[in-house]
Amino acid sequence: MRVGVVTFPGSLDDVDAQRAVRLAGAEPVALWHGDHDLAGVDAVVLPGGFSYGDYLRAGAIARFAPVMTEVVDAARGGMPVLGICNGFQILCESHLLPGALIRNDHRRFGCLDQRVVVENARTAWTTSYAEGQQLTIVLKNGEGSFVADEHTLDALEAEGRVVARYVGENPNGSQRGIAGVTNEAGNVVGLMPHPEHAVEDLTGPGTDGLGFFTSVLGALASR
Repeated sequence: MRVGVVTFPGSLDDVDAQRAVRLAGAEPVALWHGDHDLAGVDAVVLPGGFSYGDYLRAGAIARFAPVMTEVVDAARGGMPVLGICNGFQILCESHLLPGALIRNDHRRFGCLDQRVVVENARTAWTTSYAEGQQLTIVLKNGEGSFVADEHTLDALEAEGRVVARYVGENPNGSQRGIAGVTNEAGNVVGLMPHPEHAVEDLTGPGTDGLGFFTSVLGALASR
């Protein structure tokens, strides 16, 4: 199986995401922001970083990258898409996911090993976990506070579309402690923590993040 990882100008974690894909057992395929096709990949990861320098607003310019036209169409057609940190911001700006990511409530960039609890283990990216399972994953962001209007938040809760929630002290002021959400179909997931930095015992806090990448392989195999 082939999983595309998009590189935008300013992406920082694209190579890390490619490595995570490889460790999960798939073939990583490098995609460029200016590409007009997805090279026949089976799934797509939008990695963390500062796409286009995060000028204007995080993810706002990347939304208009040529490759995103293809990603949006593919996602709406059912292709699994994972947005990590800046990738989550891009998914929200592209209206594939609801809400927005704004500056952390403490107005500082945070970098820590963060505990999260998996609340939806039925998406294309979370089936390797159990609902209620706690993970320790790297969190590093300056604009990681998830916000939405109360109606949207209530709908996300009622429909089980909160994928992960922070455990313990809220690290960035996200409403209702939300760390990740999914679309209605469950193929598109946005996650503020970085699972690609928790895939090996040698580096990072452990291997709790690897399940996001093995999950999508299982989802693709079951089609």
